[in-house]
Amino acid sequence: MTSNSKLRTADSKIMVLGTSGVGKSALVVRFLTNRFIWEYDPTLESTYKHLTTVDDESVVMEILDTAGQEETIQREGGVRWADGYVLVYAINDRSSFGAIPSLKQFLDDVKKTNVQCVLVANKVDLLHERRVECSEGEALAQDMSCAFYETSASEGGEEITELFQELHREVRRRKAMETKGRRRSSAQQVRSVFNRVLNKIGSPS
Repeated sequence: MTSNSKLRTADSKIMVLGTSGVGKSALVVRFLTNRFIWEYDPTLESTYKHLTTVDDESVVMEILDTAGQEETIQREGGVRWADGYVLVYAINDRSSFGAIPSLKQFLDDVKKTNVQCVLVANKVDLLHERRVECSEGEALAQDMSCAFYETSASEGGEEITELFQELHREVRRRKAMETKGRRRSSAQQVRSVFNRVLNKIGSPS
């Protein structure tokens, strides 16, 4: 984070979601600082503004690291605020994987669209405790039409940076498409009004 990032409006607002204990905060801190911290307050919710570079462009991401409690996850204000979502489960926690589909459906319902998201399987450093196969994560991501990453917040890896950057790209693509759609709609409305005026002028009184 830099002082400049505080002055700029966020180019993308990203919300990190998942059940308690899957490593959401560890992923966020690893992305922001390239460090790993073992212990976090599971009830703490934090927002970070981060200046970074994506595809040779300086961008500001605002990241909301949510607490793990269900009532916190399902606060609609945070969901409406965000442009994109990082959905996290732990490979050694089957229930955290099982919670993802209903969480994605909740996001779609609140935003009234198929939201931009990435699916992240954390804790691959604990392969000996694996309860969710990589193929299952890939299949779920395909069902949700999103990118999938397996990673370890404790060990780090380029994929942690890549997952945030890829979500940022998807958010920017959707914003660009929506802006283009609004411009086309506005142009059509102007042409429609113009044509009506011309028709009135041309019609006999």
